Amino acid sequence: MNATAIRVGTRGSPLALVQTRNFIHLLGHGEEAVIATTGDAVQDRPLADIGGKGLFAKEIHEALLDNRIDCAVHSLKDLETELPPGIVLACVLKREDPRDVLIPGETCGTPDPADPLAALPAGALVGTSSVRRQAQLLHARPDLRVASIRGNVQTRLRKLRDGECQASMLALAGLNRLGMVVPGAVVLDPAAMLPAAAQGIVGITARAGDIALLDLLASIENRASRIAGTAERALLGELDGSCRTPIGAYAHLAHDGSLALTGLVARADGSFLLRRSTSGAAADAARLGRELGASLRADAPADLFA
Repeated sequence: MNATAIRVGTRGSPLALVQTRNFIHLLGHGEEAVIATTGDAVQDRPLADIGGKGLFAKEIHEALLDNRIDCAVHSLKDLETELPPGIVLACVLKREDPRDVLIPGETCGTPDPADPLAALPAGALVGTSSVRRQAQLLHARPDLRVASIRGNVQTRLRKLRDGECQASMLALAGLNRLGMVVPGAVVLDPAAMLPAAAQGIVGITARAGDIALLDLLASIENRASRIAGTAERALLGELDGSCRTPIGAYAHLAHDGSLALTGLVARADGSFLLRRSTSGAAADAARLGRELGASLRADAPADLFA
């Protein structure tokens, strides 16, 4: 197909634009088409109250199905596990660092990388819009308080500087892609803060019938990212959690080529947290994800998924 004609849909946030331009550079051709999404437009309410993280893609899906764009770039963690009929996850790109970072404010001490949460003062107010981060944070430090802070990376850092909270947590992938180095930020090991499913992975959606484009996109896919994303999203889909359900998932290929997967489900206040791991053949990524998700669901309180 004529690659110069490829219209690439994207959200308009600084991070989304960087990811889209990186994709176009990798592809070799294409023109970006910024699409306003409900998830970006409504910033004063939690995502769960306005319809969930699928609102970051709803208008983009519509543009794909209406043939206004040819493909679209997404942060895969924000993409629903079941796509609309006619749309497929055409390829995934090389994963950035999936870990979270803790960013202490001026009133906090210097974090010890071995135990970064210990630097937070008793009762400190931590800003995050993620119930996954909130649940793990409060499970480890029940004395802390959490304030919901939405917005892009720059907005969240500004709110921290303005004193709206004493610390914040962000995805390291976003900071890396934006080329931002935040003084005092400490990377949290997945053993202490399990990432969101597919965190750090960029996914490209396209119409199921555009065979030539699908073949082109397949040529730039990163196999390791596809395998990890498949396992993590299968776990998420099995749990069928809403944006109110704290769920974490992280998969990676071991040196011997096998796949290791860890998942967790929790209560938002941190009073319950169940974490389990499994491993197996990379070719069984989807099955491993479904089975671990089913195991977590079976032993978690039913009200977590209401």
